Amino acid sequence: MHRYFSLILFVLFAFSNNSNAQFGFSHEVGVIAGPVAFQSDYGERYNLNTNAGNTGLGIGIIHYINFSYEAECNCYTPETYFNDHFKLRSELSYNKTDLEHLGEWVAPERTSLGADQLRAMKGSTAVTNIGMQLEYFPFSIRDFTSRIGSLGPFVSLGAQFSYYDAKAYSTLGPLGTPLTTFPKYLVPTDNRPYGFSTEGGSVWSVVSSVGTRYKLTPLRDLMIDLRFQYFFSNWVDGLNPNPAIYKENKANDWLVWLNVGYIYYLQ
Repeated sequence: MHRYFSLILFVLFAFSNNSNAQFGFSHEVGVIAGPVAFQSDYGERYNLNTNAGNTGLGIGIIHYINFSYEAECNCYTPETYFNDHFKLRSELSYNKTDLEHLGEWVAPERTSLGADQLRAMKGSTAVTNIGMQLEYFPFSIRDFTSRIGSLGPFVSLGAQFSYYDAKAYSTLGPLGTPLTTFPKYLVPTDNRPYGFSTEGGSVWSVVSSVGTRYKLTPLRDLMIDLRFQYFFSNWVDGLNPNPAIYKENKANDWLVWLNVGYIYYLQ
């Protein structure tokens, strides 16, 4: 798995270096960080406590290809709509979220064995992502670049390849027995013996963002970015009750990430 990430990183950096040499683009680098709300099979769907409680933190490094400016000659590239409204963003990021069951079914007044089992069930997932997004700026990138204090709103769409490391356990004892495990998680799923897993894996995801930049100095921007990431798997959180039986858990895992970034323009 680490070899796949190394290969993808090599291709991204090779593409970035070749693009500057052959096409005259400029480059930007930055860092991002912020809270992550992971939407999973833990807790009650559409429940505020679940959405607010199952949160973690994400960090990352980002790289942009800026089509509107050529660093080698310190000049703008030929003016086209694409050059003045799009940037290509590549990213390596990591986020981790601790997970637990929250909501109506674990309320204090519920005293059944099932409620106790859900309250005792805990988990976490750590996700490493690498991928690209194409960012669209509805207003001129050149105008934004030339004015200190200006705003540069954007939307983006892209794809990422992720490696996840999911954990699931119970404070009542080892999972996998009727004494410790809520019944729905004892049912086999996807050729696995249970509806829970402590195995890692890889998955593709689609990523979409909306945000804005703030021009801090000629070579520095601040950024705020709200991201939606949808995984093409329901195992990223370590839980996947059999979707043929438990329809309420058939949706794949996804997350929302609000991050703040600092971006530097390379000369």
